[in-house]
Amino acid sequence: MEPLGATSVFLVICVSCLLFLSAWRKVSGSGKLPPGPVAFPIIGNTLQLNTKNLPQHVDELSEKYGSIFTIYLGSERVVVLYGYEIVKEALVGLGEEFSGRGSMPLFEKMAQEPGIVFSNGERWKKLRRFALTNLRNFGMGKKSIEERIQEETRFLVERLRNTNGRPFDPTLFLTHAVSNVICAIVFGDRFDYEDKKFVTLINLIEENGKLQRSPWTALYNFFPTLMDYMPGPHHRLFKNGLEFRKFVLERVNMHKESLDPNCPRDFIDAFFIKVEEEQKNGQSDFNVGSLVRSTVELFIAGTGTTSVTMKFGLLILLKYPEIEEKVHEEIDSVIGRSKSPCMADRSQMSYTDAVVHEIQRYINLVPLGLPHAVTRDVHLKQYLIPKGTTIFPSLKSVLYDSREFPNPEQFNPGHFLDENGAFKKSDFFMPFSAGKRICVGESLARMELFLLLTTILQNFTLKPVVDPKDIDITPVTTFVSNAPKSYQLCVLPR
Repeated sequence: MEPLGATSVFLVICVSCLLFLSAWRKVSGSGKLPPGPVAFPIIGNTLQLNTKNLPQHVDELSEKYGSIFTIYLGSERVVVLYGYEIVKEALVGLGEEFSGRGSMPLFEKMAQEPGIVFSNGERWKKLRRFALTNLRNFGMGKKSIEERIQEETRFLVERLRNTNGRPFDPTLFLTHAVSNVICAIVFGDRFDYEDKKFVTLINLIEENGKLQRSPWTALYNFFPTLMDYMPGPHHRLFKNGLEFRKFVLERVNMHKESLDPNCPRDFIDAFFIKVEEEQKNGQSDFNVGSLVRSTVELFIAGTGTTSVTMKFGLLILLKYPEIEEKVHEEIDSVIGRSKSPCMADRSQMSYTDAVVHEIQRYINLVPLGLPHAVTRDVHLKQYLIPKGTTIFPSLKSVLYDSREFPNPEQFNPGHFLDENGAFKKSDFFMPFSAGKRICVGESLARMELFLLLTTILQNFTLKPVVDPKDIDITPVTTFVSNAPKSYQLCVLPR
């Protein structure tokens, strides 16, 4: 047998090093990491993963590795939780241990200051508690915000009437209306749809949504240091982030000048009062920086997710006119044509409520959820997950569980109806995630979706511009979220 050449020896050494590295990574202290594909140094599993549709690739990996497995996004170790049981056990049963926010370098750089979404520890707990309390104080879950939403739907209905049955893209109509609701809470008032600054901000949100569908976004999260020096659309995201900050800072300064501590008008006023109260505490988490960032997060999150859900929902109803017709019948029976829909109506509208839930389940807006992180070494199943490890809870694996939702790939409001046609709750319904990091604006979003959809369908019949069977409701998938393809529709007064 001939002796090994220099090239062969080099290859053997490289393979041995990779196998050793892989084995070493799976061992930590007295336990081991969940299994997963062999990762390369520095680049991790980047070349093996379908980063254009990571949620789908996660589905495939779960078939091989089970309900808990490890992947490496660049050098970042990520443990994926797949399926209702493991997601619930981690996020709910071990809620404190899984309450950290995982690393998302792109969004962290855009944020600059710590806010509600990307902070951790005591800072996060304080900011989140404050946000929840004051969102409730300024209407979330109360009649006052219901009236705000009803008011905004009237502006939206008038705008839809002015289309006079002509085809239009509903994106801006829905985004403006939804954004004005959160604006009323954080800024104290709505904006005129033609307001130049408001239009600019909405355009920035729409542009950021498109930029985040670029593969450069995923690459930045894998290799942030390298990508800082590389040209690409991710730099535009950072520029847009500065524009959001500039706008909010202007509003903050306006509020500071007219603040009445005895009569807070909105979230910004309440935050300012908290800042004043904690001035003596030099290490306080309540300062102008965290105020600006928290307000930006509420504004962007409160605008984007609900408007995208509504846009997706209308597209689905265009494809299934028979479902729309059933909603029309229930609206006519319970509410009629003249009274504005209200949240009290929902308990009598099982089918409409089921449609709203099924829209959220089906579109699977954030398939992998926002990343969590473990706050200490955690034993889960037979594995040990080291402190600081990023966690991807696959919400899609819960929302598409065929045991709870038969034929989950099909849109079917019956998933949320019992045999008597009454609304049926489901523990598998997790579009807002679960546990301690569940979405701060969940109750606001639920209210908006119900009131917007019922008000639109109370006043209009949706008319597609193509044959319903040709409508494609397959989402455009990004590293972070799903979105509907662009489309147009007509609305005909009822």
